[in-house]
Amino acid sequence: MDKPSGVYDPDDLASLGRLFDQAIASLPSCMRTSENRVAIARLVMQRAARDELASLAYLMLALVSAA
Repeated sequence: MDKPSGVYDPDDLASLGRLFDQAIASLPSCMRTSENRVAIARLVMQRAARDELASLAYLMLALVSAA
């Protein structure tokens, strides 16, 4: 993703969708609530807008390692 503008092309949206799916998959099933899904979606979009997706990827790796 080049420059965060709040408008994403289809490839960027697909990447963000995969990141979201990976984050949800890293959660235990009991934590895959609609509230948590919304919170994670917001987090992904906020990080994308700030061009901070790398920090989110590290967080996901930590979650997967802890599970």
